[in-house]
Amino acid sequence: MQFEGIYTPLVTPYHADFSVNEDALADTVDLLIDKGVNGIIVAGTTGEYYAQTMEERIWMMGRAKELIAGRVPMIIGTGAIRTEDSVAYAEQARAHGADAILIATPPYAYPTDREIALHCLAIDRAANLPAMLYNYPGRMCVNMGEEALDRLGRSPNFCAIKESSGDVNRLHMLARDYPHIGLSCGMDDQALEFFAWGARSWVCAGSNFAPEAHIALYQACAVEGDFTKGRAIMSAMLPLMRVLEQGGKFVQCIKHGLSTRGINAGPPRKPLQPLNKDDKRALEEVIRTMNTAISAITGDAT
Repeated sequence: MQFEGIYTPLVTPYHADFSVNEDALADTVDLLIDKGVNGIIVAGTTGEYYAQTMEERIWMMGRAKELIAGRVPMIIGTGAIRTEDSVAYAEQARAHGADAILIATPPYAYPTDREIALHCLAIDRAANLPAMLYNYPGRMCVNMGEEALDRLGRSPNFCAIKESSGDVNRLHMLARDYPHIGLSCGMDDQALEFFAWGARSWVCAGSNFAPEAHIALYQACAVEGDFTKGRAIMSAMLPLMRVLEQGGKFVQCIKHGLSTRGINAGPPRKPLQPLNKDDKRALEEVIRTMNTAISAITGDAT
């Protein structure tokens, strides 16, 4: 499988009692597909998988499969602390017709490179599906180092890596030394740099509510090779990226961003709390300004 384009880690919309808002979930899936994203990721960090039971995660796999209905690829996250749990999610992903899986390093345990590789290989054996690796040391405490990548690169299933370290030196290393593992942008404010180094996909939570902007940047850089246009679009997007990353309110901002599209994604699950009124107003203004700027650059309404 070649990962190309925009892949959206789907939010899980909730009612006030934290039950899943199925209508909002369906509306979000339809919005993303109608606007042209290339794939949908279920049980990513943005989907709050860490706050869901195993039963809830498995239910989401089946419901998302029904809603996506083969219109775009469905990628299912297998993140968990225990390898046994990740293996179970991988088996369920295969049973629910996933097109690929997302494999992160297990958090909190602080595994070595060898242990990371063995963890990923166990998941790979369970699913035998195309897999995108996920390197996010900010949440997982450790990097997927070169020893792990050397071991994993021998399996043809590991065809991409979502790199979210923020370390531009790792970006260079991956592009130079692991060209057989497709590079996927996982650090939004470095998207321009990823595309310059050959990334062909972008896993971007903000595309839940702003798919047009993310697609426009991808189109300019990765498809047209027009980095002058890409820099202009990136400049317009940077204020949004700063708002999303500041103050630990990432999921809350993504969910409120959807409300600006008429989709009520509800609150995040505890311990997270919703945005206050000032934060909501600030986010809405940033989104309006970004959309106006990008429309002027591309000539398309967003």
